[in-house]
Amino acid sequence: MNSAESSALALVCKERGWTPAEDGERADIVLLNTCSVRLTAEKRAFGRIAHYCGLKKKHKLNFSLIIAGCMAQRLGEKLKEKYPQVNYVMGTCARSLFPMILESVENGSTAVIDTNESPVFSFSQSHFEEGQFRSFVPIMHGCNNFCSYCIVPYVRGREVSRDPQNILEEIRLVGERGVREITLLGQNVNSYYWEKDGTDFSALLKLIAPTAEKSGVKWVRFLSANPGNFSNSTIEVMAENKVFCRHIHLPVQHGSNSVLKAMNRTYTAERFLELVGEIRSALDGVTFSTDILVGFPGETEEDVQKTLRLMDEVKFLYSFMYHFNPREGTKAFDLPNRIAEGLKRERLSRVIALQKKHTSALLKARIGSTEVVLIEGISRKNADELITRTEKDEMVVVPGPLSMIGSFGKLTFSSLKGNTFRAKELIP
Repeated sequence: MNSAESSALALVCKERGWTPAEDGERADIVLLNTCSVRLTAEKRAFGRIAHYCGLKKKHKLNFSLIIAGCMAQRLGEKLKEKYPQVNYVMGTCARSLFPMILESVENGSTAVIDTNESPVFSFSQSHFEEGQFRSFVPIMHGCNNFCSYCIVPYVRGREVSRDPQNILEEIRLVGERGVREITLLGQNVNSYYWEKDGTDFSALLKLIAPTAEKSGVKWVRFLSANPGNFSNSTIEVMAENKVFCRHIHLPVQHGSNSVLKAMNRTYTAERFLELVGEIRSALDGVTFSTDILVGFPGETEEDVQKTLRLMDEVKFLYSFMYHFNPREGTKAFDLPNRIAEGLKRERLSRVIALQKKHTSALLKARIGSTEVVLIEGISRKNADELITRTEKDEMVVVPGPLSMIGSFGKLTFSSLKGNTFRAKELIP
C-alpha cells in the first residue's frame, strides 16, 4: 500500500514539473512516506527522519521535509515538536492537500497548511510507476476488523471502498502503458463493498477480469485477503477466469482457536483449513502464502504446536513470520501474560525452520516443470540473464534477450539455488 501511495505522490510531483534529486542534500523537497504496521518500521522511519533533520541542521540545508503516511497520521504534530526541522506532517487522510504543500514550497511561502485528518479519505487516480510491468491498484482503504494486535484501523481509519469505475479506468490506463500484472490492494481487500450499487468483492472481480484482459493485463493478484471474508462467490469467479493468479496470500496469523479469539480474528483454525480445501478443489495447482504471529500474550506451548500442525497440513509456499510487539493504542497492548522476549524468539525460530522445510520441499518438487513467466528485468547478479516471475510468485533466472523484458515467455525449471529457480532457455 505504501509503495502504491508513494508512486501516486511521485506522479503529483511529476505533473507539477518536479524531477527526482540525486540525494537529499541536493533536493528541494524530501518526502518520507512512513508505515506504522510494525514497530520496526516506525524505528526505521524515526532513524530516517533524524538523518534528514541532522542534514538540515548541521549543513544548513534549506529543503522542505515532509513526513507522510501512517506514522504521520498516528503522531501528527508531535513529530514537529520532536523534530523542529520537519516542515509538514501529512497523514493518510490529508494526501489531497499535497498539491497545496507543493505550491507553498514552489512559491517560497511559509503559509501554514492545516493537515489534520479530514473526514473523507480520497483515492489517487493513478499509482502507475513509469517503466514497470507490474502495478498496484488500491481498491479499498482502512479496516473495520480491529484485530487486537493491529494499529491499522487507528492510522488508516474505517473501511472506504473505491468507485469501481475508477478502478477499471486505472486498470485500462496501466494496461495501455505496458503493465502486464496488477495487484489489487486493501488492508482488508475482500471486504470491498461499493454501497451505491451493491458491488462486493466478487462482483468487482467479475468486472475486472474482462477489463484487464482487454487492456493487456494478463495476471491479477490481490492483497491482503482476510479468511473470514473469503466468499464462495469469490472462489467461483477466480475459477471461471484464468486472469486471476493461482497463488493467494491468506493470512492465518495463528493455529490456535483460543489465540485467534484473543486476536479478534473472525474464524477458527478449522474454518481456515476448510477454506484452503475449498479453494484447492476449485483452483487447480493453487499455492498459498500467509502471515504467522507468534508470542501473543497468553500463548502456550500447545498453542504453538497447533500452529505448527496447521502449517504441516497446509504447506504454505512461503510465510511472513514475526513475533508479537505491543503497539500502544491497540487492545493487545494491555493484555496480561506477556511472553518473554527470549521465548518469543525461540518459538519464532521453530516456525521459521518449519516454513523453510516446506518451502524447500515444494520448490524442489517443481524442478522440471514448464511454466509461463513474466520477464521483469535484468538480473542484478548477471547482466546476461533475465529475472522472471511465475504466476505462483516464484522467481526464475534465465538467459534471454533484453527485447523480451515486459513480455511473457515459457521456460522449464532446470535447477534451484536458494529460493530462486534457474532455467536454460526462454521460449517466446
